[in-house]
Amino acid sequence: MQTFPIAPASLRALWLLLPVMIIPLFIAGLVLTASFLGMRRARFEVTTQGLRLTGDMYGRMISASNLRGGAARRVDITGNSDVRPARRRMGTGLPGYRAGWFRLQNGEKALLYVTDASKAVYIPTRLDYSILLTPEDPDGFISAIRSVAPGQ
Repeated sequence: MQTFPIAPASLRALWLLLPVMIIPLFIAGLVLTASFLGMRRARFEVTTQGLRLTGDMYGRMISASNLRGGAARRVDITGNSDVRPARRRMGTGLPGYRAGWFRLQNGEKALLYVTDASKAVYIPTRLDYSILLTPEDPDGFISAIRSVAPGQ
């Protein structure tokens, strides 16, 4: 019996696979870093002009005339709530942090910045989406929103 080992493969094939493996890992690292920084830097500024969401790529200014502050309310989205996020459309879905575009249980489109699902604030708008946030002081935030946009 004679045994013949396989001929050594060229390292050239490994060099071709290296970018295919490293580039997605690099991009995933960038996305996770951006999500972590967004989670730490997110802020909700209520002014007479409206609500400014800052912290990541989903940030924007929503004018007071587009906010339905009178309908803003605290919600607990840990249970079976109609405004519980059901599907992520485009956004971050890490444990303890959800940000971006989601579909709610009631089918509504929503922009989320949620860290604590038990003390979220739901704000309907006159646009084609609602807002679901977790401010540090939910009751103070709702008062501020209602003072600049009291309409239903």
